Amino acid sequence: MEVCYQLPVLPLDRLVPKHVLSRRGAISFSSSSSLFGAPDPRQLSQRRGAISYDSSDQTALYIRMLDVRVRSQVGFEPERRISHPYLCIDFRTLHTRLGTSASTAPERRVHRLLSFQRYLHSYRLLRGVPQQIPLHILDEDYTGQAKCMLEKVGNWNFDIFLFDRLTNGNGLITLTFHLLNQYGLVELFQLDMVKLWRFLVMVQEDYHSDNPYHNAVHAADVTQAMYCYMREPMLAKSLTSCDIILGILAAATHDLDHPGVNQPFLIKTDHYLATLYRNTSVLENHHWKSAVGLLRETGLFSHLPAEDSLNMERELGSLILATDISRQNDYLSRFRRHLDQENLCLSNASHRHFILQMALKCADICNPCRPWELSKRWSEKVTEEFFQQGDIEKKHRLEVSPLFDRAINTVGNIQIGFMTYVAEPLFAEWTRFSDTRLSQTMLGHMGLNKASWLGLQQEQTSVSKEAEPSSADADSEGGGGGGAARRDSTTATAAGGTSAKEIPQGSKES
Repeated sequence: MEVCYQLPVLPLDRLVPKHVLSRRGAISFSSSSSLFGAPDPRQLSQRRGAISYDSSDQTALYIRMLDVRVRSQVGFEPERRISHPYLCIDFRTLHTRLGTSASTAPERRVHRLLSFQRYLHSYRLLRGVPQQIPLHILDEDYTGQAKCMLEKVGNWNFDIFLFDRLTNGNGLITLTFHLLNQYGLVELFQLDMVKLWRFLVMVQEDYHSDNPYHNAVHAADVTQAMYCYMREPMLAKSLTSCDIILGILAAATHDLDHPGVNQPFLIKTDHYLATLYRNTSVLENHHWKSAVGLLRETGLFSHLPAEDSLNMERELGSLILATDISRQNDYLSRFRRHLDQENLCLSNASHRHFILQMALKCADICNPCRPWELSKRWSEKVTEEFFQQGDIEKKHRLEVSPLFDRAINTVGNIQIGFMTYVAEPLFAEWTRFSDTRLSQTMLGHMGLNKASWLGLQQEQTSVSKEAEPSSADADSEGGGGGGAARRDSTTATAAGGTSAKEIPQGSKES
């Protein structure tokens, strides 16, 4: 079964190529076949797919079905993770069924095999679309555009939002797999393709798509940024293969299973994660342990010596824990001290690991350094996630976290403060370490983006000042009592109280 991943991907209504027939013994079929025992074959007669099996093991068949309605009609078992079914059936049963009519064939519950081919069309092909709508494969033009984008994956202006659309929501899977393959890490570490693909699919699934910011697209964006940093001359000539695979996997899993709220929220609501990790790097510990759980569940490193596998898990955790923003000053001070003393030696494993930590920290908060169109979009998403948490805190009468109250904060002032006190100091030190064209580009973008936010802030301020006299005139004309009542209502809302208008609820609750 180790060669299953080599089977080609075939779109709907296309016959299996001859070279596949000769190599795999694959055949095309109509889904109205009595194999499925469908009660109404007319509903299935328009669907086509392919059956493929490895000629060395004809007891296993992989059937691609691309209509969710077919699953429910035929009675396939529900899947723990939403995906298109790849069914594992006995080869002898196929011949028996083909010679038997659907009406006389006995009921048989078919089990699915967790295979590369199943996951290739699995999960989020159309994430968020109601289940009753049939699923379709992407047009080949879109696949081709995604491949063209991957050829420029090292460009800093890489549009991860466009890439995620072109891959139909599978940007994290496609990007991570491409980078691992490009570095030759799949062959070097002898990774099983089925296990690797299953691991990447499960990683993407465990990101919460309803989080405005901390979702799989953010993870893919951080992974792409991490790749850009590892290509910098200082790192490219020093990093080992183990460093590279850890850097890629850490970037892909650094926010795994993020609940959409921050650590202080988990602590003040007595969340079990806060208790489990004793209020210390709560989310980062959870991301790390979740990643380790998936590594062990899929057995991705099970073929490695136990000691090597444990070391990789520990170093993966060290990288993910470095993204804790509450420890920003600790890492920045250490980085600055190394640069002042000029004692960084990248031939030293511990120094290389520290630089990987700093690279991941930069990748995690690199949004202000992207071009304005991308940076602005990320800023709006992270601010909306903040505001959703603030809404939850208001709803449950908790103290609203700083900057999380949409009534008194704006995207602009939050971003200006973040750039001034968090992003600029970090990227200034990174530029001291690696003064390259990329570093200068990032600083340039951040300066322009900060100026753009300041300009928007000034425009909003001037507009509000112009609106104040007109509103005051309206109040005086309408009577002092009504104006006072409106001012009292506004004051109550700004203070965190509830108004007559329903406040949108957050997507995550403890």
